Amino acid sequence: MRHLVYEEVGRYGWQHTAEPVLGDPRQALVRPLAVACCDLDVGVVQGLLPVPPGHAVGHEGVAEVVAIGERVSGVRVGDRVVVPFQINCGECAPCRRGVTGSCAALPLMATYGMAPVSGLDGGGFLADLVLVPFADAMLIPLPDSVDPVSVASLSDNIPDGWRCVGPYRGELAALDAADRRVLVVGRLSIGLYVAALAVALGARVDYVDTDPARLARAERLGAQVHDRAELDRGWTPFPVTVNTSMNPELLAQTLRATWPDGVCTDTGIYFQGSVEMPLLPMYTRGVRFVTGRVNARAVIPEILELLAGGFDPGIVTERVVAWDDAPEAWPAMTGKTVFTRPPRASRPPR
Repeated sequence: MRHLVYEEVGRYGWQHTAEPVLGDPRQALVRPLAVACCDLDVGVVQGLLPVPPGHAVGHEGVAEVVAIGERVSGVRVGDRVVVPFQINCGECAPCRRGVTGSCAALPLMATYGMAPVSGLDGGGFLADLVLVPFADAMLIPLPDSVDPVSVASLSDNIPDGWRCVGPYRGELAALDAADRRVLVVGRLSIGLYVAALAVALGARVDYVDTDPARLARAERLGAQVHDRAELDRGWTPFPVTVNTSMNPELLAQTLRATWPDGVCTDTGIYFQGSVEMPLLPMYTRGVRFVTGRVNARAVIPEILELLAGGFDPGIVTERVVAWDDAPEAWPAMTGKTVFTRPPRASRPPR
């Protein structure tokens, strides 16, 4: 079969590899239909992340089921499904308590499309077929009413946005209306998803960025938009703040903008080894700080509930590209890009 491989800096190409086959009754084979780039993928393309070439790419997407093992009962051939980027068994102690990103049955960071940083590489989503080892634990049927292109990032970046605000929706709802405020320091797509989700949850969002196109998208999503220079203006502190910039200076500013006993979530990966943080001011004000990887599979059902209520993440998508054009388009990506192809399998009646 064919899959897209990061061959060398600036060059991606289709390569041929063995087609996966079912080898366990719990497995499924899926054919990706809409595959999105992750913010991490854009960072690699732009040379910001030190990831060596030589691996299959793509770990966000919606697929159709083309084959299932005899013990699979949660999906059927022809179903459209979200495939979480993290591989998890669904049965170990961490999976049972919702920590699906740290499945104890597999090496830490078992994922798709990121072999250099994966404890177990599942291959890339820009491929003819993808093997899902634990189909019932991982695959989530996509409602017929949902456009696969708009939610192609449900595997990773949309859940990453959700974990910045979703766990605190009760805290926000308990505040006076004027205090239901979220500050988002944006970069690439995750900050935009945070803004969209926070607006959908009823919060006022102040979105900070430098990129005019992202600022325009944030405004379309319902956020108040600001240039990064405005972070220094001394805003009234926010109960919930989010930094997606991977910039230590902006992280420090975001922490200072968090009110006493508020929560600040940082989604960045800091490869420089150490980042200075204002721990004493954080301590004296009781600021809660959250970092780490999202547990994507555990939170996707909550996001699907918001989709049913009208939440539309499609505005975040910068570009939609035909599948066969991926080798040329992938190294040119600057933001959320979705690669699409038509379905093949006939879908069974529900």
